[in-house]
Amino acid sequence: MKFSKFGQKFTQPTGISQLMDDLGDALKSDQPVNMLGGGNPAKIDAVNELFLETYKALGTDNDTGEANSSAIISMANYSNPQGDSAFIDALVGFFNRHYDWNLTSENIALTNGSQNAFFYLFNLFGGAFADEQNQSVDKSILLPLTPEYIGYSDVHVEGQHFAAVLPHIDEVTHDGAEGFFKYRVDFDALENLPALKEGRIGAICCSRPTNPTGNVLTDEEMAHLAEIAKRYDIPLIIDNAYGMPFPNIIYSDAHLTWDDNTILCFSLSKIGLPGMRTGIIVADAKVIEAVSAMNAVVNLAPTRFGAAIATPLVKDDRIKQLADTEIKPFYQKQATLAVKLLKEALGDYPLMIHKPEGAIFLWLWFKDLPISTLELYERLKEKGTLIVPSEYFFPGVDVSDYQHAHECIRMSIAADEQTLTDGIRVIGEVVRELYDEAKK
Repeated sequence: MKFSKFGQKFTQPTGISQLMDDLGDALKSDQPVNMLGGGNPAKIDAVNELFLETYKALGTDNDTGEANSSAIISMANYSNPQGDSAFIDALVGFFNRHYDWNLTSENIALTNGSQNAFFYLFNLFGGAFADEQNQSVDKSILLPLTPEYIGYSDVHVEGQHFAAVLPHIDEVTHDGAEGFFKYRVDFDALENLPALKEGRIGAICCSRPTNPTGNVLTDEEMAHLAEIAKRYDIPLIIDNAYGMPFPNIIYSDAHLTWDDNTILCFSLSKIGLPGMRTGIIVADAKVIEAVSAMNAVVNLAPTRFGAAIATPLVKDDRIKQLADTEIKPFYQKQATLAVKLLKEALGDYPLMIHKPEGAIFLWLWFKDLPISTLELYERLKEKGTLIVPSEYFFPGVDVSDYQHAHECIRMSIAADEQTLTDGIRVIGEVVRELYDEAKK
């Protein structure tokens, strides 16, 4: 049986497919596994209780206490391809209330998760274009700061359409302590990128905070990226899966802005509903129209279950309160604990930690690691601990001669305290042994 080029692309091994397979195998294993590799959000009691309460109320009229079938009926029918209208209207009110963006329902579309959204957006703005002479021009998505999200790498229908810029790496302190670093955008390299100057960039995209590193681009960096995007008449796509306003896992001073040249992507996953597969795109009406048309072909319509759960929480701002008072403090506490455990396990070894500024991960840099982190991944997996090696997080970069890309790992901090403690203990044991062997 032979597959088309399209089929061959999606059936070859990828970083994201290996990660998801390993996570699935770990969940089925009869042996304990320290799950520090995936992107599942933490199980937070207050979050789960609110979602359960909201779910139970779906079929009840809050005013009369009697059965109300409207919410159930809505889930029993397709929405239009743009998505559940009640949820879209609630989101319009929410964003206008908090940010004064003057959105209308024409500025929002729903997707089956943000991965679905990026499949659409990267194929809308990356790939083959016709120029003014009707000649074919291949355009890329520009990632202004790598490392970047593993899930971006393989979503293009044809080829690999990324251009990327390596970061400035600054050593910084965190809470007065040494041993931390921070990535910053190299704007000189970005603005001199031949693909940008030659019109071979279709969009600029960044995640904020960044998956995998927890880096939060500053307001000044974001403003500079927005200016470059406008100058070259291309959109700026911002992935807010971990950012403002929900789940708002950002510890630094940052602000969220939007205009008709900006495409904002949100998700219900990291507030605790990853299985609902509900993504949100805020963009110019022309982009929303295109996404809706793609929804119709690929999905018929987006799922409505996540929208039904989230609509009342968006209407009365409970979703923001949940993010601000429960979700963000939880992960900030987890990050503090994980840093403490890592310092205890590897304090005298060449460990650098990316400054924790947000998201649900820590990004660890083992300077001059004797083996690649792909090999480290396998050794840790043998000892029942899952992380993600750094090589997968550099789409658009030839990492063969970039040593830093082989010396880092992404570690989730969403696990319970015991799993975090046990997993970091294993990481410490294996990494210490590697450095000690190299000294002999």
